[in-house]
Amino acid sequence: MSGLAAGIRLAHYGKKVLVLEKHAIPGGLNSHFSKDGRRFDVGLHAMTNFVERKQRSAPLTKLLRQLRIPYDELDLVEQSYSAIDFPENKICFGNSFTMMSDEIAREFPSEVDGFMKLVEHVKTYDDVSLDAKYISAQEVVASFIQSKVLRDMIFCPVMYYGSAVEDDMDFSQFCIMFKSLYLEGFCRPRTGVRHLLRILRKKLLENGAEVRMKTGVKEILRHNNKAIGVQLENGETIHAQNVLSSAGYGETLEMLNDEVPAGVAGELSFVESILVLDTPVKDLGLDETIIFFNREEEFHYRKTTSPYSCKSGVICMPGNFNYDDEVEREGLVRFTSLANYYLWKEMDETTYRRTKEEFVKEQINTSGFGDKIRDRVVYTDAFTPLTVKKFTSHINGAIYGSPIKVKSGAFDTENLYLCGTDQGFLGIVGALLSGISISNKYLLL
Repeated sequence: MSGLAAGIRLAHYGKKVLVLEKHAIPGGLNSHFSKDGRRFDVGLHAMTNFVERKQRSAPLTKLLRQLRIPYDELDLVEQSYSAIDFPENKICFGNSFTMMSDEIAREFPSEVDGFMKLVEHVKTYDDVSLDAKYISAQEVVASFIQSKVLRDMIFCPVMYYGSAVEDDMDFSQFCIMFKSLYLEGFCRPRTGVRHLLRILRKKLLENGAEVRMKTGVKEILRHNNKAIGVQLENGETIHAQNVLSSAGYGETLEMLNDEVPAGVAGELSFVESILVLDTPVKDLGLDETIIFFNREEEFHYRKTTSPYSCKSGVICMPGNFNYDDEVEREGLVRFTSLANYYLWKEMDETTYRRTKEEFVKEQINTSGFGDKIRDRVVYTDAFTPLTVKKFTSHINGAIYGSPIKVKSGAFDTENLYLCGTDQGFLGIVGALLSGISISNKYLLL
C-alpha cells in the first residue's frame, strides 16, 4: 500500500515512476485471492481510521486529498460494533467513542478518570514525528490506569492490529493505533480490498507511472554509497536517481547485501483461517463485526512456544459491517491467532497439513460460539507464517515487520528511502500515509 501511494504522489508531480511488484497482485499483506470459485480478502479485516467526509484534518481525509481520490470513491461501509472479550470482562466499542467510554465506566468505574486522561494524552501526543524516540507504551499507559485487566484489554486490539514488539510497543505507534481503532473506527470498502487496490493502481497509471507485476528485486545497486538502481530477479538492471523501498527494514538491508543487525528481524507471526458458512452469521445471533479475545488470566502477545496458540486472537465477521442490502448468500468468519514461524518452517508436508487442520478446529472451539458455527461450515481455507513469508518476503514471516522502526525513512545509503510498516505508520491508512510522507519529505523538495 505504501509503495502504491508513494508512486501516485510522485507521479502527480511529474516524476518518472516505476513500481515493481514481485507478485501477480499488488497490496502485499493486504491483498486478495480466488479459490474454488470464491473470492477472499487476506490481511484486511477492516480499514481503520474511519471518519466522515467533513473531518478534513483526519488521517483518512488527509491522504485522500494527497492522492486526489474522492471520498465517495472508496464506497466505505462502517462496522456495526466490535468487542474486547476477556474471561471476566467485556467491552464493546464502535465508530462513536461514547460507546467505549460508557462501557469502561460500567466495567471499570474506578478507572474512568485515568482512562479519560490517557485519551487526552493520546490526542495531544505528536505520534507522527519522524524524529520521535522509543517510549514504552506499557509504562505510559500504566501511569494512567491501575487495572492490569483494563490495560490488557486496551492493548489487545492495538497489538493484534499493529505491534511488531512482544508484549509492548512504541508509544507513538500505540497512539496511532489507539486513535485509529477507538477514536475513529472500522470500515471496509463495500466489495473488499480489491476495490481499494483497483483505485490505487488506476491512479498510478492515469498519472503516467509504470507498474510491473511479477517482477522481484534481487539487489539494490549502489555506487559511492549512493543507490543507483536495482537488479531484478530475472537479471535485468534498472538505473534510477532514487530508490524507495516498501519491502521492510531488514529485507531492504538484505537487498543491499548488508548484514541485518540483531533485533531487526521480527518474530511475531500469525495463523489465520477463513470459514465459509451456509448462512449469514447474523442469522446465528452473532452481531459483532470484530471480536478481540483472550481466554487466559493475563493477556500475552508474543511468539508462541508451539506452532500456534488460540488462547487469544481476533475473530472478524465481514458480513456484519453495516451493509444496506444482502451482500452474501454465505456467512464468512475469519480467525487470527499467534504463531511461531520457526516451528512451521521445520514441518514436513504431512505434518504441515495436519497442523493446519488442527488449528482451524481449535479456533472454532475457542471462539465462544463454536456450537453455532461448527456444523454450518461448508468451506475452509487457512494460511500460516510460511504463507506470510511467501507473499510478503518478510523475514521470519513477521506479520508487522521489524520491531525496530526507521521513522525518518532514511538509510545510510544515499538516495535510498524506506516507507511502509517498518517506517512506523500502521494499518492500511498508515501505510498509505507513510508512502506519501516519505515522498513529500525527500523526493518532492
